[in-house]
Amino acid sequence: MKYYIIAGEASGDLHGSNLIKEIKTLDTQASIRCWGGDLMQAAGATLVKHYKDLAFMGFAEVVMNLRTIFRNLDFCKKDITEFAPDALILIDYPGFNMRIAKWARTQGLRIIYYISPQVWAWKENRVKQIKETVDKMLVILPFENDFYKKWNYPVEYVGHPLAEVTGQYREKAQALLASLASGTTPQTPASPSQAHPAPGTSVDSAISIGLDAVIQAAGGKPVIALLPGSRKQEILKKLPIMLEVSRSLPDYQFVVAQAPGQDDGFYKEIVSGYPNVSSVRNQTYALLSVAKAACVTSGTATLETALFGVPEVVCYKGSAVSYQIAKRLIKVKYISLVNLIMDKLVVHELIQDQLTPANLLRELQSLLADPQRQQQLQADYRQLRELLSQGGHASANAARSIVTWLHDQGVA
Repeated sequence: MKYYIIAGEASGDLHGSNLIKEIKTLDTQASIRCWGGDLMQAAGATLVKHYKDLAFMGFAEVVMNLRTIFRNLDFCKKDITEFAPDALILIDYPGFNMRIAKWARTQGLRIIYYISPQVWAWKENRVKQIKETVDKMLVILPFENDFYKKWNYPVEYVGHPLAEVTGQYREKAQALLASLASGTTPQTPASPSQAHPAPGTSVDSAISIGLDAVIQAAGGKPVIALLPGSRKQEILKKLPIMLEVSRSLPDYQFVVAQAPGQDDGFYKEIVSGYPNVSSVRNQTYALLSVAKAACVTSGTATLETALFGVPEVVCYKGSAVSYQIAKRLIKVKYISLVNLIMDKLVVHELIQDQLTPANLLRELQSLLADPQRQQQLQADYRQLRELLSQGGHASANAARSIVTWLHDQGVA
């Protein structure tokens, strides 16, 4: 069968790549064309457009890039038409994907949405459009089932893909770190640092390479991870504030997780002048495997950090215009997925004007030095992992649901 998959962000690239692998296991003749990133391409899809050319942060930035966005929409429609897929699979990225879904319905395409837009946070009226345009919705958050029931729209909970991905990585990383601590050095092939194995490189070897890169970047000090996001605008807003805190904690090494879509020179200019700051590229999971604490931009990374068991401070700061608009439109109590899923304040959030070096330092010191807070946090993290693992392996569940549904629709 022919599948056309659209993901517009780094997280969508990760989940899309795992979905592609599982689809290819079930449908060995699958032909897949995608918008996404390097991971989806490595999984066997033909990459049409990279997500780094699609991501615009905030309301003001979107308005400034409307011409580019509309050009991308027109090109996407043309490419889908020429490919004539048996199924169009949309992964999150609602601003773009909802427009494509509306158009695709007029073309008679079968439309599957994997990872629901966060309509429960804002633009709840989008559910009406989802009901009109999306044939099958696969959700990854436990509370989304109940949310959609209010709208009399059946959805399928497949589990959260990050519970599977982080769990597998964490288990292997802990074993490798234990080997290092006991003096048994695992074999590490001489190949470039990478987050995911290249062809011919085992998963264990890739994790060893990542851990080695992070340990070298740490220089023998305990690590505080800095995850400032993947988009240039958000990095420029938050990373300088995170870096200022490093001056007050000289006994720790602050390690920046560089985004795949940004070059080394961009980071080098920002971090120069901070003696206990280093960085790694494509090694976020290895970094979280050794970190004592983390400063994390709001988004999927907050959930990944929690699933690795790392104490974190959630950071958000956008342009003044974008923030004021978002403040009036977004209806949820929290900005981090951790708190939303748990429905309580598990990790502290520093939002907009609250995100200052002084406030961030205070939160980090508490995470590093308060045993009671650490104990409670780990208990909450364990409960979170259990909640998100109830659906089993999300990628396999989603692929099985998609392929089965297409067969039921009469697609050979």
